[in-house]
Amino acid sequence: MSPREVAAGRLSRLVARARSAALVGKMGGRPAPLVEVAGLLLVILLFSRLHAAVGRDAATATANALALQSMERAVHLDIELRANQWLTEHPTLIQPAVYYYRLYYLAIVGVLVWVFVRHAEVYVKVRRTLVAMVALVLPFYWALPMSPPRFALPGVVDIIAEYDILGSHASREIANGQNLTAMPSMHVGWSLWCAYAVWCALRFSHPRLALLPWIFPLGMTAVVLVTGNHYVLDIAGSVVLLLVSIAVISAWGHFAGRRRARD
Repeated sequence: MSPREVAAGRLSRLVARARSAALVGKMGGRPAPLVEVAGLLLVILLFSRLHAAVGRDAATATANALALQSMERAVHLDIELRANQWLTEHPTLIQPAVYYYRLYYLAIVGVLVWVFVRHAEVYVKVRRTLVAMVALVLPFYWALPMSPPRFALPGVVDIIAEYDILGSHASREIANGQNLTAMPSMHVGWSLWCAYAVWCALRFSHPRLALLPWIFPLGMTAVVLVTGNHYVLDIAGSVVLLLVSIAVISAWGHFAGRRRARD
């Protein structure tokens, strides 16, 4: 057999292995990449469709928002209007806030890819946590529609609608179901997940560095408040959502482990 034929054979085997790993196999302990991408795209599609279908009862959403505001006033957490007014008084900060609010999807994708490539040992856990957050939040949106401050609080300026970098004015439309799902804040929820995923990846090898990602959800908390998109209690709901999702995935892991041990 000639050297060219040997090289061609080796290349053919490498291509076959790569194709197998991408479609059905695993690479270095990682799930199959194409299967992962297809599954995550399906989750995103389902979330988008179902999210748009829930929370369309404007009257109920407004009533729930008024009840939430009463709760916040009772415990002196009603800072949304003052926060929004502060941002309107500092116009140089408006565009950075809009970019922060709109481009957080890039952080989610970046974290997913980074953990998949560099920290396969925690990828499945953090991906399952992300999916659990999607599954748990949708029934809550359906059961408790909530108008955001920009619709329910007089005097709040809809910053995103006024200065949207995407050129969209959809946030002005109260009939849009996605605008009546303020509780919990998924902008904060996803940013919390990003911080949690990076923390899981780095907490043993770089414990101090693992604390830095938590700055991201802190920044998002400030942004959703000053732009009139969420209440303080929405943010608390996001923290609860992440903690419950982590608990559910942990319990599922223990259950699956015991089942495999019995088998």
